[in-house]
Amino acid sequence: MTDEDPDRDHEYSSGQGFDDPYAEFDIDPPELDVDPSKVDPVDSRVVTDLLDRANTNADVVDTEELLDVGLNYVAINRYEQAVDTFQRVAQFADDDALAQEGWVNKGAAHAELEEWDEAIGAYREALEIDDESEHAASAETNLAYALWESGDVSRALEHAERAVEIDERFAQAWYNRGFFLAERGLSEDAVSSFDNALRLGMRNSQILEEKARALEDMGEDERAEEVASEAEELREDMEQQMVEEQVGQAPGEAPEGLRGADPRPDPNGDDPDDDAGGGLGGAGGPL
Repeated sequence: MTDEDPDRDHEYSSGQGFDDPYAEFDIDPPELDVDPSKVDPVDSRVVTDLLDRANTNADVVDTEELLDVGLNYVAINRYEQAVDTFQRVAQFADDDALAQEGWVNKGAAHAELEEWDEAIGAYREALEIDDESEHAASAETNLAYALWESGDVSRALEHAERAVEIDERFAQAWYNRGFFLAERGLSEDAVSSFDNALRLGMRNSQILEEKARALEDMGEDERAEEVASEAEELREDMEQQMVEEQVGQAPGEAPEGLRGADPRPDPNGDDPDDDAGGGLGGAGGPL
């Protein structure tokens, strides 16, 4: 290799340069061209969701059928799969009411997994769609429950109050309102809320135990004892009923009415495994 002659004249090309503004080159699909300032860098689901929307024809997604699939996952305690299914319901639904139902049920599935932050986020997404709809009361009362479980007690009552404002015939909302009022020492108002829930058909040992506790705090020991006795009778009856159902059930058979049943929590249902300490019941369950 020889050295170049420094006296030799040579004009080098300046090239075409870059456009202004500079358009960077990459091989990513356009669906991934998002504003990074609007995306949480630790959200690992962003790319998956973007590609899902890009590669799936929304016209061929039956969101109502997909919702039923999610509810069936819930019925067999497959909550992780339910979360993903409800996410797609909310993502592909053209109808706002169906999308809202997807968000509320997604939050409920997260609640079953005790993923409170994710549940709270899903309920807020539902309320962003419509805070006055038929599903808004469920979103509000479930949000109250999730906030309480996550330690945000101060705002839990606020959302419980909002739930009964939206739907004054929602028994679960009245029960949750009564529970939060009792937690704050407002026992008289709590008893009134429990009575509203009872009048609306929510009758189980849990609500009666909470009412008895509130009556005891008010100094009405005789009434409290009567209600507590009624709660114990209901609990014993439910335990006996469950034993009889298990005896008459074939091995491996799902309990009657489990699959495809009404996904709302049974307001009269009792869980004999609940401890006697009481607490919020059914608020985290699916719509």
